[in-house]
Amino acid sequence: MPRKKTITPHAGQRQLRVGEELRHALTSILAEDRLSDPDLAGKMVTVTSVRISPDLRNATIFITPFGINQEPKAAETLVRALNRAAGYFRGEMARMVEMRVSPQLRFKIDDSFETANRIEALLHDPVVRADIAKPREDKDDE
Repeated sequence: MPRKKTITPHAGQRQLRVGEELRHALTSILAEDRLSDPDLAGKMVTVTSVRISPDLRNATIFITPFGINQEPKAAETLVRALNRAAGYFRGEMARMVEMRVSPQLRFKIDDSFETANRIEALLHDPVVRADIAKPREDKDDE
């Protein structure tokens, strides 16, 4: 009987290590600014994290662009351009990071900072502050 595959929700140590090494490699490739695509030329991008599949064949790269946070269309254009150049990045990474197989790359905007800012704003909302400041009733009455 074939073994049943289990999907673990947490990345293993190897995935984290390889993801971090790929993040460093991508950061240095982007810093060189040798890209000929006009949508990428001169753009400042931070690679916030890299999530890699358990078999190390697929990687999702989360980025945060500088200076275009107010323009969502510009961020989408940047992600499309990065995904177009994924083959170039994959080749450069294969030279920098020693792996058996260079992973397929997919770029996405990292929205975790926006989510954190939204939660922070909600916590500072006067209605929520008043709700938090209410004294809790003890359950000793039961």
